[in-house]
Amino acid sequence: MKKSPLMLAASALVLMSAMPAVAAETEDNASDIFAKGKAGLDFRYRLENVDQTGFSKQATASTLLTKLHYETASYKGFSGFLEATNITVLGEATYNSTVNGNTTRPVVADPSGTELNQAYLQYKGDQVTLKFGRQGVNLDDQRFIGTVAWRQNDQTYDSAVAILTPVKNLTAIYGYVWNVNRVFGDDHPLGNLSTNAHLINVSYSGFDFAKITAYGYLLDLNDVPVYGLSSATYGVRVAGSHKAGSVKVGYQAEYATQSDYKDNPKNFSADFWHLGASAGASGVTASLDYELLGADNGVGFQTPLATLHKFNGWADKFLSTPATGLKDVYGSVAYKVPGEGALSGLLVKAVYHDFSADVGGAHYGHEWDFLASKKLTKSVSALVKTAFYSADSFATDTTKFWVMLTAKF
Repeated sequence: MKKSPLMLAASALVLMSAMPAVAAETEDNASDIFAKGKAGLDFRYRLENVDQTGFSKQATASTLLTKLHYETASYKGFSGFLEATNITVLGEATYNSTVNGNTTRPVVADPSGTELNQAYLQYKGDQVTLKFGRQGVNLDDQRFIGTVAWRQNDQTYDSAVAILTPVKNLTAIYGYVWNVNRVFGDDHPLGNLSTNAHLINVSYSGFDFAKITAYGYLLDLNDVPVYGLSSATYGVRVAGSHKAGSVKVGYQAEYATQSDYKDNPKNFSADFWHLGASAGASGVTASLDYELLGADNGVGFQTPLATLHKFNGWADKFLSTPATGLKDVYGSVAYKVPGEGALSGLLVKAVYHDFSADVGGAHYGHEWDFLASKKLTKSVSALVKTAFYSADSFATDTTKFWVMLTAKF
C-alpha cells in the first residue's frame, strides 16, 4: 500500500460505520450512508510494446488493472470514498517497469502491485465542497495538475481541497498537497513526493464565448533529487466553442509564467503559450495547435504534476522539458462513425507533431500518432493506439503500440 498519514480517511469510514446512534432517527439515517452506498469494479487489460533505438531488445508489457471502489451515500452533506487497485503482470515481465531492474529493455511505467489509490472524506453543501484525504485532482485540461489516468497506476494527491461556488458560473478551488503518489508506486525511490504545494484555480463560465480561468500553482518539492523542480506558476486560460450552422468551432488561448520557488537553487523565469483551434462537422473534427514551453538560464518550463501523456506526443519523449525549451506544432484529424450500424461510435484519429527548441531553434524531431477506439457494449470498450517518433537532435527513434480493453461495472 501507499504509505501516508491519510490512512486516517480509511479509518474514519470504518469508525463511522461502527459509531452508535444517539437516537433512532439518527441511527436510521446514519446507517443509510452504507446501506445506500455504491460499489464499483473496473478492469483494464493493456498490451504495450516499445521498440526504441539504443536497446537491442523490445519491451512488451501485458498488465491487468483491477480497481475496486466504494462510495457511501451522503449524510447531512458528508460522504466517503475508498478505492483500491491491483496491477498484475500477465506472463513474463519483458519490460523495464522502473522498479524490476530489467534495464536492458525500454521503460513501460506500469509496475505490479496493490495500493490504496483513494481514501477521502467529503462534505458537500450548497456553495462549498470540502475533500480531505487521498484523492484524484484534475484541473482544467490537466496540463499542470492531473491524475495521469493513461498509466495503470493513477497519480493521486494526499491533500485537502476546497471548491467554492459563491455565485452562479464562478468556481474557486484551493488545494493544499503534502504528498503526491506517483505512477511508479511505492517501491520506486521517487514513487512518493513530499510536498508543500498550494493549488489555486478560479474560473468563470458565464460568458457565451468562453470559460476564463486564472490559476496559480506553487510547488515546493521537498525530496532532494527533485527539489530543482520547485516552481511558482501563474497563468490564465480562455477556452470555448461556438456553433455556426452545422460546424462547431473550438478555440483556446493560454499563457503562463513560471519561476523558481522556495529551495530551488536555479534562477529562471520562463513562459508557456498554448494556442489552438478546431472545427467539426458530420463526425469529422480537425484541429491545429501551437504549444511553447519556454526556457531561461538553461532551465525549461516544467509541468511535473501534469497528465503528461496527453501532451507533446504519445511516445512520451518530452515528459521533461529540455533545457532549451520546447515548441510543439501539431495538428489532428478525427472521425467518429455516426448512426446505428455495427461501426457506429467507432473513433479513428491521426495526429502529427513537429518538435523544435525554444532557444537555438534546433529541430528535435517529429511524431505520428494514430488511434482507433470503440465502445463495444454498455460496459466494455476497446482501443488500439500507435506512436512513431522520429528523432533529429533529441532522444531516439521510438515506436510504441497498445491494445487495451476496459470493462466497468
